[in-house]
Amino acid sequence: MSLQLTRLSPALGAVVEGMDLARPLDDEQRRTLSEALLRHQVLFFRGQDITPLQQRNFAVRFGDLHTHPIYPQHPDAREIVVLDTDVADLQDNAIWHTDVTFIETPPLGAVLAARLLPELGGDTLWASGIAAYEALSASLKARLEGLSAVHDFAKSFPLARYGLTDDDRRRWDETRRKHPPISHPLVRIHPESGRRALFVSEGFTVAVNDLPEAEGQALLQFLFAHQSRPEFSIRWRWQPGDVAFWDNRCTIHYAVDDYRPARRVMHRATILGDRPY
Repeated sequence: MSLQLTRLSPALGAVVEGMDLARPLDDEQRRTLSEALLRHQVLFFRGQDITPLQQRNFAVRFGDLHTHPIYPQHPDAREIVVLDTDVADLQDNAIWHTDVTFIETPPLGAVLAARLLPELGGDTLWASGIAAYEALSASLKARLEGLSAVHDFAKSFPLARYGLTDDDRRRWDETRRKHPPISHPLVRIHPESGRRALFVSEGFTVAVNDLPEAEGQALLQFLFAHQSRPEFSIRWRWQPGDVAFWDNRCTIHYAVDDYRPARRVMHRATILGDRPY
């Protein structure tokens, strides 16, 4: 297999050419993409004509898939989340976040396919938690070691927006029962590369354990602002047929909500990971 990778920034991101994601991945291709993902943290593929089933089959080559408890599922593949602005309120994606950190084993990564795009707007930004961590002072790195933070699904999925009908309320209550607030380290060690990365986000992180509330909130606000600095991030302008594949263990992302009332439809497959340490 001959792949060409073009880097997008010093911090993260690469465009991959020479691969048809509609075709089954063999073991060599899987290893090549896994290595590229470790190096670049988010990979982009242009001109891909894939069905939801093909998208699911590509993603499952990298691990078991997560079924989202709130978002709608595609009828052809329940592991595919349908992010359709005409169906669901998606303003919770217009914030810097790491996907599904409210579970014990947050996702390894995700595969996002563009299905329907607005004429203008609807870009997505990614930022590297590795680059953000490495830019911190030695004294702050030492202070963060051993600290953990609370992640809560209700921060991005508040009952006021996701419990408007009886069915929605039952779904929200069941999700809360299955996924109470959970703690993860503020800095996690990547299980494959061994590199350290910040592991907090505005989307789900609500408090720092072992610090007074005011200190914890001040620290979180600093880290939220720090890790989204332009030098750690890239901005992707979607085109029809684009697919993004990112490492959810060491990145955050932001779906820019600047295209209303136009419609935007994306399909996401989410690959389960391991317990952060």
